[in-house]
Amino acid sequence: MDNNIALQVDKVSKKFCKSLKYTLKYGLIDISKSIFGIMESDTLRPFEFWALKNISFNVKKGESLGIIGINGSGKSTLLKLLNGILLPDEGEVKVRGKVGALIAVGAGFHPMLTGRENIYINATILGLRKKEIDQQFNNIVEFAEIEDFLDTPVKNYSSGMYVRLGFSIAIHCLPDILLVDEILSVGDINFQKKSIKRMQEIINSDKAVIFVSHNMETILSFTKIAIYLKNGQIETMDRTDKVVKRYLSDENKKKNQHKKISCLSDDEINI
Repeated sequence: MDNNIALQVDKVSKKFCKSLKYTLKYGLIDISKSIFGIMESDTLRPFEFWALKNISFNVKKGESLGIIGINGSGKSTLLKLLNGILLPDEGEVKVRGKVGALIAVGAGFHPMLTGRENIYINATILGLRKKEIDQQFNNIVEFAEIEDFLDTPVKNYSSGMYVRLGFSIAIHCLPDILLVDEILSVGDINFQKKSIKRMQEIINSDKAVIFVSHNMETILSFTKIAIYLKNGQIETMDRTDKVVKRYLSDENKKKNQHKKISCLSDDEINI
């Protein structure tokens, strides 16, 4: 992998099964095949489907990439593959450096523990050593604006405080590759502005950032290159403004088709 590339996705595919019964059955079969070194077939079995198929792209250091598409297009699955939560059935994901994710802020918080304790636990989960957490601790607390509630159990936090703390921990974990999923709308207006400013600082540094969003303004503001996912495949990858234009064009066509169908149905009723 080129030294300038932070993340490389090479012919990645991921399949799922719609049936719990068959998911368990196939899981046992696949484990047995793995133990005995038997190659898996790429042919889909009953109830299986490709959530992603043959996805390839690179993200360079200091580059921000947008990923757009309707619900069910494969965006969340792709993020989980990039974050290492899921493993691909085909292809390979290569990363250079630490991956951080602003996906489910506050995931992993223990409600009975204090904000202070959760900072150390959550930051450790995200890959920081105690010494690094000590160095970032005051910055995390100040950014989250929870100074007066630091030693209060997080179960007593408001939803805004909870989200602010989760967001603050994630952005101070100093990742080389940052994954962001619909997260810039957290907190109140002032915190959103502060979060956006912080994200811009990260983008302007030598970090690779990947944004997933349904908000086209966010994608246009923060990225120069974008991917349009459709039915688990890359429909197009190009300059962000071109990709957004293509996506919106497809969505408008669908809306117009629905209107025509609705009008035809109304006409049939009136006959």
